[in-house]
Amino acid sequence: MASVTSAGAIAAASMAMVAALISGLLVYKKCFSLSLRKPQEIFCRDMTVDGLIGAIGNTPLILIKSLSEATGCKILAKAEFLNPGGSVKDRVAVKIIEEALESGDLVKGGIVFEGSAGSTAISLAMVAPAYGCKCHVVIPDDVAIEKLQILESLGATVERVRPVSITHKDHFVNVARRRASEATKFSQGKHDKEAKKTRAIDSLPNGHALVLRFGPKQEKIWTLLWQLLVQGAHLLVSPDSFRFVLLEKKNDIKCFLIDPPGSGLYNKVTRGVMYTREEAEGRRLKNPFDTVTEGIGINRLTKNFMMARLDGAFRGTDMEAVEMSRFLLKNGGLFVGSSSAMNCVGAVRVAQLLGPGHTIVTILCDSGMRHLSKFFNPQYLSDRGLTPSATGLEFLDVR
Repeated sequence: MASVTSAGAIAAASMAMVAALISGLLVYKKCFSLSLRKPQEIFCRDMTVDGLIGAIGNTPLILIKSLSEATGCKILAKAEFLNPGGSVKDRVAVKIIEEALESGDLVKGGIVFEGSAGSTAISLAMVAPAYGCKCHVVIPDDVAIEKLQILESLGATVERVRPVSITHKDHFVNVARRRASEATKFSQGKHDKEAKKTRAIDSLPNGHALVLRFGPKQEKIWTLLWQLLVQGAHLLVSPDSFRFVLLEKKNDIKCFLIDPPGSGLYNKVTRGVMYTREEAEGRRLKNPFDTVTEGIGINRLTKNFMMARLDGAFRGTDMEAVEMSRFLLKNGGLFVGSSSAMNCVGAVRVAQLLGPGHTIVTILCDSGMRHLSKFFNPQYLSDRGLTPSATGLEFLDVR
């Protein structure tokens, strides 16, 4: 009798599990109220997406409560680190490859050549196989080691070069372009003029770009941003993040730049030239970058930047970025990378400039996961005098 009761209990439990599973599947497609008397149907979005590519985008727009309370402004951030590849560059990678495939510059089985400081390369290495392509990455040898490890794990061919000025023939972007040219010549020599060929995909070096060309996949993003902008939001963007037609929709939006040490864009916005006053006599260094914020900072004008309409610029320091990253982690659990932290520094600067009551939107480009060996390495920071010590936002004169 005991065995029968036990078996019956097991059977009942199994039936309950099956019923729960079926119920769960039904609720996944349609949501109903819990009331059995009034089974009112409510809206529930079908969460199924088309493969890896379909999972890119539609990241949440989150309120950074700690910064909002400290400044009196509503500070929001697009959580791009929640993309499959962990950064905003997933969007860029998809658009680059799709356009190259449409134009015939890239074909299935071809190679995408990328010169990058890390994030764009990782996104391309992840996305390329989804389109049946391979990836060859040229990267400076001083980037965080985990970025190299991720690239190799994704199956990319990785070529490390020493960091030099963009004007040098061995800058990682120029090397990538050269490798692509060599591959194209080889392909042309092996086949006739109609043969399949590859070419360099010249991404935006040393800049975290948010290229939002809104289509069906980005409809939700547009809706969220537009709703905010109608409410009077201001955008805080990083050096190359200027592909918005937003100003055409609402011309009183203000856009600001936050730039790291060594980059010339702050000077371009504030003084009209790419060099500092100290460099005006021609004493400029060939490679002036000295910053722990990887992936941002540039001393040349990109097409995106030339399209920008900016209302001002701020210079962020390495110390501010380090302190901000720890503040966000301690006061909200946001574990973000160096460029994201720098963006949040800029968001606070905009709030200080505009005063309370404004809405400010910025970008959390990637998480801290690929910055462990440098930006989140206590010994590395200590060696450079960047050990964080702030208890709040006093490093930005916020008390």
